[in-house]
Amino acid sequence: MTIRPLGSTKLFQPLRLGKFQLKHRIVLAPLTRCRATEESPGVYVPNGLSVEYYTQRATDGGLLISEASPIHRYAVGYPRVPGIFTQSQIEGWHRVTDAVHTKGAFIICQLWHVGRASLPKWLDGRKPLSSTDVALKGSAFDGTVYGNNPPQKMTVRDIKETVQQYVNASKNAVMAGFDGVEVHCANGYLPDQFLNDNINQRTDEYGGNIENRCRFPLDIIKAVTSAIGADKVGVRFSPFSYFQDTHDSNPVEHWVYICKQLASMPAKNKPIYVHMIEADSGFEPDIGVREKLEAMLVRLSGVSAEKAQSLSDQDLIARFTLDPFRKALEGSDIKLITCGGLTRDTAVQKVENNKADLVAFGRLFISNPDLPNRLKDGEPFAEYDQKTFYEAQPMSHGYLDYPCYESAISGR
Repeated sequence: MTIRPLGSTKLFQPLRLGKFQLKHRIVLAPLTRCRATEESPGVYVPNGLSVEYYTQRATDGGLLISEASPIHRYAVGYPRVPGIFTQSQIEGWHRVTDAVHTKGAFIICQLWHVGRASLPKWLDGRKPLSSTDVALKGSAFDGTVYGNNPPQKMTVRDIKETVQQYVNASKNAVMAGFDGVEVHCANGYLPDQFLNDNINQRTDEYGGNIENRCRFPLDIIKAVTSAIGADKVGVRFSPFSYFQDTHDSNPVEHWVYICKQLASMPAKNKPIYVHMIEADSGFEPDIGVREKLEAMLVRLSGVSAEKAQSLSDQDLIARFTLDPFRKALEGSDIKLITCGGLTRDTAVQKVENNKADLVAFGRLFISNPDLPNRLKDGEPFAEYDQKTFYEAQPMSHGYLDYPCYESAISGR
């Protein structure tokens, strides 16, 4: 089968993103890989594996977004995930950024606070923080039931202190050589726990209507842009996500509002991009994409379950586009990155039809460290092994041992 080379498409046209002059539109999505070295409980440091992993995926004029990096010791929720809150972590990340820059690439640090998606056992006995005391459903990866460990509802003082932790982490990222930061407001983690009304049951200025539920994420973005410069800041959202038991009663209206707020910010606070996850990304492991979209369509549009079930996959997915959010950003020079379940064809369509400015790949970038070149030259993809996404022995397995295409065909 002949594979279409994409080197002549808009995917490989240059783009100005804030202060970055990109040479192509293909982005490494943030990917939790759990390969960092444990220095002490809850403190994990990037190591030599991290350096090689990111260097493998760096291309001249390309953009990489790091794995989500906890901003504070008590923002942690998973083992072997490198943070950005200690000097050793800053030094470990600096080795990564130096290597990436040597190849001419740019790298952004995704700032992470997991909120209620943590447990006291990982937080020195402290309760995890959240917008309210509503526990996450289900169990953690080690089998611990989240419902037996409900979070602590944040006070206004907690909120202010957490905003400052984001500021500190953003400054640390700059010291570590990152070209910028991405504020992780997606996938059911702490800022998303304020955004979604199935979780946020507050009655103060941080809960209730859409404006109030957007306040905490917007406070973070304003503080971080003021601290390190708006030309170094992006933000990630997942308006249609069900991951980590999140869903909103009106995601289109809600995220259109927050996008308009970002678009209307003064230049000193306006982020350079919004990174959004597609509704059909298939990210949720416990619910099928079609089942999720059918339920959402019934809830939001009032159509019957039978009608939703009768729609083709293509028609169903078309009901949940990122177009309203793209439109809300128009005229602001805030670029849109789209991510989730993209293929060769859909990635090209996104940028050539002006549905997005850049496209981010996750799983395909895991198994194809030379993904931009494979897309450019029409080379086949290597298949990924999902069993090694988060852990493997040795730790390099499924992490560093996917070959580039030239090496794969030559046997080198």
